[in-house]
Amino acid sequence: MKTIEIYDPEICNSGNGCGSGADREVLRIKTMLRALTSEGKKVLRYGLIENSEVFARNKEVSEIVSKNGKSALPITVVDGEIKRKGSYPSNLDLANWSGMTQDELVMMLMKAKMTNRSFCGGDCC
Repeated sequence: MKTIEIYDPEICNSGNGCGSGADREVLRIKTMLRALTSEGKKVLRYGLIENSEVFARNKEVSEIVSKNGKSALPITVVDGEIKRKGSYPSNLDLANWSGMTQDELVMMLMKAKMTNRSFCGGDCC
């Protein structure tokens, strides 16, 4: 099974993301990673401040951040190989990297939608 790691500028634990206005991309990636994890996929997310030791252990990620600063984040690593820098991967990229087909992705997201009403703003659509 492949391991997907996302090195983020910071991890927000509140339901609305960081600060007063949640970034839709951060919310999308958080939701997608939760859905992948619930399907048994190995996805990990690290925050620069919260998990600085993990950043330091990955020499490639550490060098990129040293040279380019936080603007290089997020960085996505799949089985030790950097796949994306400076933006989050698409849902399809994450599904493909974790061994899912597009149809499996759609089914997973529909399942997540039905079990997590936050997709619809509180009530099921």
